[in-house]
Amino acid sequence: MNKLITYLFLLFAIQLCSCHTNTSSNQHKTVFNINLEEGLTSLDPAFCRNHYTIWMDNQLYNGLVQIDDSLKTIPCIAKSWETSADGLLYTFHLRNDVYFHDDPHFVGGKGRRTIASDFAYSFGRLIDPKVASSGSWIFSDKVKDKSAFLAPNDSTFQIKLKQPFAPFLSLLTAQYCSVVPKEVVEFYGKDFRSHPVGTGPFRFKYWKEGEVLVFLKNEHYWEKDNKGNRLPYLDAIRSTFIADKQTSFLEFVKKNIDFLNDIDGSYRDDILTKSGKITQKYKGKFILNTAPYLNTIYLGMLVDTTLPIVKKSPLKLLKIRQAINYAIDREKMIKYLRNSMGTPGYEGFVPEGMPGFNGTGVKGYTYDPEKARCLLRDAGYPNGKNMPEITLATTIGYRSLIEYVQGQLERVGIKTNVEITQGASLRELISKNGINFFYGSWIADYPDAENYLSVFYSKNKIPFGPNYTGFNNKKFDELFEQTYQVKDDEKRFAIYRQMDNLMMEQSPVVVLYYDKLVNLYQNNISGYSLNGQNLLVLKRVVKRL
Repeated sequence: MNKLITYLFLLFAIQLCSCHTNTSSNQHKTVFNINLEEGLTSLDPAFCRNHYTIWMDNQLYNGLVQIDDSLKTIPCIAKSWETSADGLLYTFHLRNDVYFHDDPHFVGGKGRRTIASDFAYSFGRLIDPKVASSGSWIFSDKVKDKSAFLAPNDSTFQIKLKQPFAPFLSLLTAQYCSVVPKEVVEFYGKDFRSHPVGTGPFRFKYWKEGEVLVFLKNEHYWEKDNKGNRLPYLDAIRSTFIADKQTSFLEFVKKNIDFLNDIDGSYRDDILTKSGKITQKYKGKFILNTAPYLNTIYLGMLVDTTLPIVKKSPLKLLKIRQAINYAIDREKMIKYLRNSMGTPGYEGFVPEGMPGFNGTGVKGYTYDPEKARCLLRDAGYPNGKNMPEITLATTIGYRSLIEYVQGQLERVGIKTNVEITQGASLRELISKNGINFFYGSWIADYPDAENYLSVFYSKNKIPFGPNYTGFNNKKFDELFEQTYQVKDDEKRFAIYRQMDNLMMEQSPVVVLYYDKLVNLYQNNISGYSLNGQNLLVLKRVVKRL
């Protein structure tokens, strides 16, 4: 490890020196050091499905719009926009001071101005079968084809939808919707993954896959702070790829890493008290920041009674599913297994922190073991007698959490068999309706509750979408489709809450908790962003030397 750190330091020092002849100035360069626990497969935004890839792409690219820390959609390259009365045509007016990063495949090697046709090309890539982007879902059911993306002139970009979709602007904040230059992408082809060129606050410099990734400051970036200073403040970002969580934490303690996202269970008790405060051992040694994270941790239950696997399961009975919901003490679970890092899932599927979440509009399930027993009795299984054992599938990382759930259910008479499997195997089981009862989590792709409620839309049943429980309710579907037309946010949020309530009554899921964003920073770091989507925003970060 020491050899690797030394190598990275020397490598980066050489790079900085190659750009500046005044070596004394290099002593004042600020490099933000982070660690990515998983390798990256691509830096092409058309393939940014991995959380860490989204982080890195967020430094390299921009889109039409972006979100602020309160998850509101705000201007980015589009300085303004309007929507037609029928909700089908979106017209964006672009800034004229946004330039792509320099690359040898531009005329003279200098990055050119970003224009409307660049967005038409970039969005067209997402739905091009030859590209096979993992982000094709963004537009696949919303536009007819590439002809929906129009560039009447260099500063005006338009999108024509097949039908209204009220959260469309929120959808466009997804990193998939970044702008890329056609001539550079087509020159590199598939190798654009490792030769990225965007318009973002940092530009690509070096990538040795699985070891180190270096971005340098974009000296010509267009965004400025409220005092007129050009962003970003940092001179560079250096990422390492240490897979072991304890090793990466030790590197953070040694100050070789400036930022740590999340606290692994293997060392959580060393850092946090059960009430979520920094322990005396680490008090004052670094900064802890927490905020609601748009991530719902839940247990899914197959409820589609047309499936043979459901016909044989007690989970086909509503009262059994409700009994499971009442049987779990979520408060205790969060305090002792999560060190208070999370909010008990007493509301619906839409998590705390999502615009429109008010904490009272959706009725979920509180801890009531006696009610759970009554429901079991009413379902024909008094104290669980003669009730078949239910298999509950999870991955190794959530074993302690699921074993806690197993113990809670056993107290009311529900016997479960916990099946530990690899993440890929569990995903395959779920995607084929091969398991009745399973651990799941849903992280927002964009900050609108539609993203969560689509999980229960009947037309999204496997294999057509993410409705993994097979939930099917006519009233829910009608409300879901109605929201497409509702432009007024508050009215749409009210319908979302109605849908969430309707779904929770039928209990296709057990909402365990709403996750919490947990970030650790060194004491000399400021200007960091905390947002519910856990986007890494480094353009305003300051590192004091």
